[in-house]
Amino acid sequence: MTGQHRPRRDGYDPRTGRDPRRATEDTPAMYRHEPVGLHTRLSLNRMGTFDWDLDSGRMILDSGALAVFDLRADEYDGRPQSLSARVPADEGRRMDAALAQALQDGSSSYGVYFRVRCRGGALRWTHTQGRILHDGSGLPYRIIGIVREATGELADSALLRSRQQERQRQTVMVQHATAALARALSVEDVTRVLADTEGAQRFGADALLLGLVTEGRFEVITTAGLAGEVPEGMTHSWVDDTLPLSHVVRSRRPTFLSTRGELIARYPRLRRYAEMLPAGSSAFLPLVAQDTVIGSLGLFNAEPSVQSAEARNLALALAGVVAQSLQRATLFDQEREFATQLQATMLPRGVPSITGGELIVRYHPASVGRDIGGDWYDVIPLPQGQTGLVVGDVQGHDTHAAAVMGQLRIALRAYASEGHTPETVLVRASRFLAELETERFATCTYIQADLESGALHVARAGHLGPLISDSSRHIDWPEIPGGLPLGLATVFGHDHFPETQLFLEPGSTLLLCTDGLVEQPGQDISAGIDALSEAVRTGPAELETLADQLSDQLWAEPGSEDDMALLLLHRLPGPGPATTPRLRLHIHQADPAGTAQVRSALRRTLDQWRAGAVTHDVEVAATELIVNALTHTESGALVCVELLPGTPRRIRLEVEDRSSQWPRRRSPGETATSGRGLMLVEALADRWGAEPRGSGKALWCEFDVPDTGDGAEKRDTADAPGAPHAPGSEPGR
Repeated sequence: MTGQHRPRRDGYDPRTGRDPRRATEDTPAMYRHEPVGLHTRLSLNRMGTFDWDLDSGRMILDSGALAVFDLRADEYDGRPQSLSARVPADEGRRMDAALAQALQDGSSSYGVYFRVRCRGGALRWTHTQGRILHDGSGLPYRIIGIVREATGELADSALLRSRQQERQRQTVMVQHATAALARALSVEDVTRVLADTEGAQRFGADALLLGLVTEGRFEVITTAGLAGEVPEGMTHSWVDDTLPLSHVVRSRRPTFLSTRGELIARYPRLRRYAEMLPAGSSAFLPLVAQDTVIGSLGLFNAEPSVQSAEARNLALALAGVVAQSLQRATLFDQEREFATQLQATMLPRGVPSITGGELIVRYHPASVGRDIGGDWYDVIPLPQGQTGLVVGDVQGHDTHAAAVMGQLRIALRAYASEGHTPETVLVRASRFLAELETERFATCTYIQADLESGALHVARAGHLGPLISDSSRHIDWPEIPGGLPLGLATVFGHDHFPETQLFLEPGSTLLLCTDGLVEQPGQDISAGIDALSEAVRTGPAELETLADQLSDQLWAEPGSEDDMALLLLHRLPGPGPATTPRLRLHIHQADPAGTAQVRSALRRTLDQWRAGAVTHDVEVAATELIVNALTHTESGALVCVELLPGTPRRIRLEVEDRSSQWPRRRSPGETATSGRGLMLVEALADRWGAEPRGSGKALWCEFDVPDTGDGAEKRDTADAPGAPHAPGSEPGR
């Protein structure tokens, strides 16, 4: 009966609706409805049975099992050992190990895959599974099981594993590409992701090209994995069909090609560039965002291949990710351009030249985000040849912070230009910020500098104080009392910013900066301050080079996420010999904490000068002279400490006041509570005296610095020949 005359029947028929291919049957002919025995059924499925008597050692194989082992009946004698002709030794050991483990565990069954060597020498996979029978005492005595060919089964399993691995690989590719592009904010960031060492690999390719459409022209903006530099003939073109990348932009359809030859045949213009193109398959994908083609992506492989439907769908999905990233990055770049232009208009266009000094500024926007922030600097010409120096930081890194910064900078500049003191300038700036419709606050340091005298009047509002490096590269961070940040100080009713007077000696350099230069995430700011001090101490003498080096080493290389403003002021040396190291500090008459601050600054300075045990004597003498000036005059005190050259080295301390009253000696009794100040100075100093200074006077004393620095005992100054005294009177007050 043929297939054309099949009887009709109810139920499911797998042939219905299909056209089965006609094949030659290699099994013995059977009638359509002839009964088929069990062994025949097994044999038709390349399966057989065995019966193994463990007591006698005999194993009976049926015809199906013999066929699985590719044995004739006369080639098998009933002993399992005779199967060694078909089962390789290592496979036999695996079978024995599996059975032994099952017997040892008391299992009722076991199974194992092994290979059989056929007559022609080919190996094929086989599977055996047996039921272990146990007697009344639990001992195994018989195994009844089956053997079957498993080559097709394992091939299907391997194919399944291969497909699973491919899907897993594709999933990983999508995850890696998406994660890398998710961190890309700008178009430059996107191109950096695509052009790095793993750029093409993220898309399952060996090389790639990325191009964008700009004003009707197509331009390649990044490449990766190609041999040599891409010539201009491939990177710039009109949007036409002569090059694959511009063609898919025009057609909005992807193109998949199997070989380089097929690519060149489709686009003959590429023939001259054939050597630099990989020899394998290629894919050219339009980048579509919001129904607009913004560019295209080309992927190249070294090996020829016909890309599967899954591979094509994956490539299209990845192209969609790139398109979305590029569109987001383009919008980001437009916003950043607007923001940076806004900020540029709010920062000084240049710095004025100053007489007697050199001034350098640096500003760098944040390395992440929209490259905009609230840091600013300013250099303000002031009356009487003075100069105002400002460095500040408005809270936040956005356009609002930049807008607040611009308004605050203009206001502060106006207050300073009117000639107000640094404290008044900051008080007014704080009130101005508090009245703005903003919740932002700002930190700031303002210095009124007179380079002719070197006087620096400093006020600080929650900001870093200045660093001073003298001509000998000694670094000092003077203690500058400060107030709360601008805005907050007014809100909390504490808009007071104490003014501190410093002196910048000829040849010395002043540094002001924002915390972006010294602060890194996860690190204490003191580590950044120490690093900045060391960089200035060991850095180049030329101011431009020093500014660049500080910016590169402390801000650019660590990749700071904060913006940074830096200002360097160098006071040029005057004519004549090199100046000696000097520290000058001013103490207000009504500042009770001034003496403690001077002592702290003295300790740091004398430690740099390696004064040794003399440090304590200088500190005590300075304290006594300052207290005398603040107690017995109606003015503040100007403290000056110098390291004089010569052998031995000498430290000279001067305390100047505006009183014309000359010091006089006192003889305090045992119960007196005052009058011993100059007696202490006389006992501690090697030399001391007083001299007129215009509207006032200065008390001075000198201390010899022992070479050993071990604080050798001083000689009795009162008995020393030539020890000076105040003219016309005895010391004491």
